[in-house]
Amino acid sequence: MKKINFIKYTSIGINTFSKCALVAMCVIAFSGCTKNFEKINTDNSGVTNPELEADNNIIGLYYPGIQQNIFGEENDYQLIQNLNADCYSGYYMSPDPFRGNLNNQSYALVDGWNSDIYTLGYTRVMGVVQTIAKKGTRTKAPDFWGVAKILQVTAMSRVTDLYGPVSYSKVGLAATTPYDSQQQVYNEMFADLDTAVTNLEAYVAKNPTLMPFQKFDMVYAGNYTEWIKYANSLRLRLAMHIVNVDPTTAKAQALKALNDPTGVLATNTDNAGITGYGYHSPIWLIGTSWTDLAVGASLTSYLNGYNDPRESAMISPATSPASIAGQYVGIRAGTPVSAKPGYTGYSLPNFKNVSQYSPMILMTAAEVWFLRSEAALRGWTTESAQTDYQTGITTSMSQWGTSAGTYLTDNTSTQANYVDPQTPSTTAPNASISAMSTITIAWNSAATNEQNLERIITQKWIAMFPCGGDEAWTEYRRTGYPRLFPVVVNNSGGTISTALQIRRIAYPSSEYTNNATAVATAVSLLGGPDNGGTPVWWDTNKGQAVPKNF
Repeated sequence: MKKINFIKYTSIGINTFSKCALVAMCVIAFSGCTKNFEKINTDNSGVTNPELEADNNIIGLYYPGIQQNIFGEENDYQLIQNLNADCYSGYYMSPDPFRGNLNNQSYALVDGWNSDIYTLGYTRVMGVVQTIAKKGTRTKAPDFWGVAKILQVTAMSRVTDLYGPVSYSKVGLAATTPYDSQQQVYNEMFADLDTAVTNLEAYVAKNPTLMPFQKFDMVYAGNYTEWIKYANSLRLRLAMHIVNVDPTTAKAQALKALNDPTGVLATNTDNAGITGYGYHSPIWLIGTSWTDLAVGASLTSYLNGYNDPRESAMISPATSPASIAGQYVGIRAGTPVSAKPGYTGYSLPNFKNVSQYSPMILMTAAEVWFLRSEAALRGWTTESAQTDYQTGITTSMSQWGTSAGTYLTDNTSTQANYVDPQTPSTTAPNASISAMSTITIAWNSAATNEQNLERIITQKWIAMFPCGGDEAWTEYRRTGYPRLFPVVVNNSGGTISTALQIRRIAYPSSEYTNNATAVATAVSLLGGPDNGGTPVWWDTNKGQAVPKNF
């Protein structure tokens, strides 16, 4: 970790919000875009209205910064995802003993780290969207506004799923901003996706060959049809989040996504990833330059146990200690790692495939096929849950350049045990642990829905690596799957159960200083103390030993 920005932040009204947003826009959007000034200002959109084109060129300069700040660059990414959700999802664990191993990874939540989630979500995404709105974009360029709404939902869904109740509907309307319940936030996000899809579908119907957003688009190079597919897929993802707590809305929103005539992500050419404008993969930099990264033990235990063909494409073998060199071995969450280079030889992402300028993936077609499989399993559609499940696997295999072979029919392989050579049975604490899941790969029509759901979520979890830690942690909390190893050492002081695992991130202390009344209301909406052990609204499984989703 090279630096941590301890930024004072509050839910702030639009007066402060706009100033912060403009500063962030200037620093990020223009620093990311001026290096491509000639490219940006070369008209290849086909727009014939000079006044509209001029407006779009001004508004468009805000968008690269918004897109980049969904994940952020390496400093921000490390704080907003890698040292929390990436670890809690089982994907990663750092070989760096930050703060003497008293950090997020051992449940000693670090306020100065976790406040960065707020900073990016509000100041650098939602605040900039508010600035775009003030420029009349809703009516002048409803297509640009549609993309802004999709990006806002993308970023803020991550924020609410980490914290619970957050400010959303009233941002910018007062000096301090009240919080919405998480249910209200979800309803607002569904409404924003309605606006986005309506605007973009109307634009495409009227202007099928025009691509006015192309110059500013780090995801789909200006292709609005792909943006609509992504918006529908995002709606489907969010719908499934709430299935255990609001099944009526979940089903309605899922069917709205699946029945939209433009469709959802279906092939790897539809995958949504952020790249371009000099943006580099923060995973690559944190893992190669900073050596602050290793893959998680839960990930290697499933890939090893399943003899997964994707393993060598996804991750690289360990190099040290000598007893594991050449094997795929991750680090278990909460391991009290020694000073570097003690654990730096464990498996990493395969940086030939997760390279410096690889896209940071927002969503893949493989994930959507697994969402469709779950919808079919629940009886919401007439699709085959088995076919969708198998299509999800083969789509993921194709994404990684591998072949499924006999993988789909493997009905014996299960998660492997994990053995950490640096913590043998005589050492306390002992990081080695037996496998927690007996679920196999092959679809089993005779199995219960709960058992087949574990198959779906486990395979979806594999498919969302390496960028999907936020969503993977959300799905683990929602369903209880895949079955992840608990932390080796729990430094939460009793606020987080080792068995139930962490359920959320605590609000930044700055909210208690600058927005005390609102955050007190948020905690009451949360329904429990403001710590990592209190579940968010849609989290009804709470990590119990026997998850119940049906």
